[in-house]
Amino acid sequence: MTSSPFHAKVEIRWSDMDVYQHVNHARMVTLLEEARIPWLFDGDKPTASMGRQGCVLVDLHVKYRGQLRHEDTPLDITMWIKQLRAVDFTIGYEVRANGTAPDSPPAVTATTQLAAFDIETQRLRRLTDAERDYLALWRI
Repeated sequence: MTSSPFHAKVEIRWSDMDVYQHVNHARMVTLLEEARIPWLFDGDKPTASMGRQGCVLVDLHVKYRGQLRHEDTPLDITMWIKQLRAVDFTIGYEVRANGTAPDSPPAVTATTQLAAFDIETQRLRRLTDAERDYLALWRI
């Protein structure tokens, strides 16, 4: 069992900035998605099939505690499993500017609730044992 969260480095693009020169809300949501893809949906991970065969976003909360600008790239996005249930799981996020100490307050905190989905039947499905076991490794 891992006791540490997953870290992803995600580049801020110039197009992620708004007129006030900080990361736009909609783009922040995209950056969070880009961070979780290599953790959960790439390669031979047990959860990879969810990325190809069905996973839906059920709930999203984003709190801004500080600004992030283009010069803060790449962002350090820390992720872990906050809750794990039969068909869904909730991911916690902390987003920090590049070079920021890991124990410093994050500029952004967020949660996303994702549910396993069967594209063919257009219904939620239960997580497999392998998916649950992998996600449980990251529960903090």
